[in-house]
Amino acid sequence: MIRSAAMAIFLATTVIAHAAEGAKSKADPAKGKIVAETICVACHGADGNSMSAANPHLAGQVEDYIYKQLSNFKSIDGKPAVRDNAIMAGMAAALTEEDMRNVSAWFASQKLTPAVAKDESKIALGQRLWRQGDFKKGVPACAGCHGPAGAGLPAQYPRLAGQFPEYTEAQLKAFRAEQRANDPEKMMRTIAAKLSDVEIQAVSEYAAGLR
Repeated sequence: MIRSAAMAIFLATTVIAHAAEGAKSKADPAKGKIVAETICVACHGADGNSMSAANPHLAGQVEDYIYKQLSNFKSIDGKPAVRDNAIMAGMAAALTEEDMRNVSAWFASQKLTPAVAKDESKIALGQRLWRQGDFKKGVPACAGCHGPAGAGLPAQYPRLAGQFPEYTEAQLKAFRAEQRANDPEKMMRTIAAKLSDVEIQAVSEYAAGLR
């Protein structure tokens, strides 16, 4: 009897978990398009291709990563948001859970119009850091998490290929100054703390040119 009850609980838990996963995966890009066109368009463009380096490209970005960032901008139960940005806090506050998943799916499905590297003199250093890191300084290769071509990995590691170099540079400096602190296990804060301004600029330029 106990074994049967335990098995029933296990099966019920499994069904619930699968149902939750199924609900999570049913994001509707068409509904996300409406959110993008009404809330996100001014800064990120309706298709996620931003016109300003101050605002990141979201087209082609990792879907789970977009969702995580939107969640991090929201204040939960009166607690400060994990990621501090006054503008995005206001935008995210208006979004429901469904909205965030839908708009994440919409932007992820769009074709990126990539930025380009602007300073060729920094490419060699950026390439070396991206591919090899710097063993002496304890800096791992960027490719280890963001991929050789900068495509990123779900949730934790964003696509950096084709991103505005100015935006990538600003985020690395924010991590270094601990002004941005939503990186798991302080990974990016630890790495950025070991990079000079020149190295940050170099790897940002290199990432912009990846395809």
